[in-house]
Amino acid sequence: MTGFPWGAVFEVALRTLAVCGSALIIALVLGLPLGIWLGRRRFPGRSLLVAIANTGMGLPPVVVGLGVFLLLARSGPLGPWRLIFTPEAMVVAQVVIALPLIVGITLAAVGSLPADFHLQVRALGLRGSRALWVLLREIRMGLLAAVIVALGGILSEVGAVWMVGGNIEGQTRVLTTGVMMYVQMGRYEDAIALAAILMGLTFVLTGSLTAIQQTRRA
Repeated sequence: MTGFPWGAVFEVALRTLAVCGSALIIALVLGLPLGIWLGRRRFPGRSLLVAIANTGMGLPPVVVGLGVFLLLARSGPLGPWRLIFTPEAMVVAQVVIALPLIVGITLAAVGSLPADFHLQVRALGLRGSRALWVLLREIRMGLLAAVIVALGGILSEVGAVWMVGGNIEGQTRVLTTGVMMYVQMGRYEDAIALAAILMGLTFVLTGSLTAIQQTRRA
């Protein structure tokens, strides 16, 4: 492999984990309560919110990238914050990608509970945080599925993070954008090397979550 910067691979891998991990945590903090709330409540406008969440699950990442770029660009509404072409901008784009996945799958998990589940919880005298804990235990498989799907989605994303991050060496380059760059340069062996590292990370992370899911199911 001609001139392959092996010394920078570790840095790029760490940045990939940092960006994806931050985005996943933020998406979980925002998405889990929203998904549970939509699953438990019935109110005017709920169907519209559910439709928006379901649409977001299939939203093309390049569209997300364009939207975040226009929002954070120097001439955009949040331009003065100077977030464009930074890791923070990449986190924002990945949160937008992961959030609908977490909301949608959490909503489906809550919706799969028996119709009288909440009545049973109340009959047992459970309220507040205790009732929430019982609910989380009942939908834990769905929650793990949400984490797995969201993590896989943002780990493999390239278009949105390239658009808002710029693939700047030492600053915003991650594994997916590095693979794309080497392909465009015709350095296919180097691209395959980075792709192998990315696949390894994806397998370890999602495989660990899947193992936890299967163990708890057993």
